[in-house]
Amino acid sequence: MALETAYIQEKLSQKFQNNVLNFEMKRDIFTLEATSNIIHEVIRFLKEEEDLNFHFLTDLTGIHFPDNDELHQFAVVYQMHNWIENVRIRVKTFLPENPQVDTITDLFLCANWMEREAWDFFGINFIGHPQLKRILNMVEMVSHPMRKEFPMEDSGRTDKDDRFFGRTSQSI
Repeated sequence: MALETAYIQEKLSQKFQNNVLNFEMKRDIFTLEATSNIIHEVIRFLKEEEDLNFHFLTDLTGIHFPDNDELHQFAVVYQMHNWIENVRIRVKTFLPENPQVDTITDLFLCANWMEREAWDFFGINFIGHPQLKRILNMVEMVSHPMRKEFPMEDSGRTDKDDRFFGRTSQSI
């Protein structure tokens, strides 16, 4: 029997009630939202429940939504894969300004680098992470460059000419 999205939704709804919501198919991937206070348990359930078998964490990333209300400024998106049934699932959780969420490094070792990258670029604090520090940017950097308030270019650079990048009305 193939793993159906309706079955996944039923199992999650029974276990987590109103803490899981907005189930839908988006670009051929079954997608849902989970409240940030139980996201660790949702990911654990998807991995450890025998009928679900989402044993592979494909991706984990952050997103910044500065135009959203203050409780939905950031999101962490987890993408998981059940290799047995070849089914993928995307789980999102929204976070307020000064975002923090529990780490899932105890469930997936590969989450270590993914969470470090999300912290480095978005400033999302993963509570309980074993070594949350910069992974791609300089240690001295005080901002998180994927946040929308971060400027696109360094204003101190003199080797860039905006005309070459289509940023002025005058073309060369």
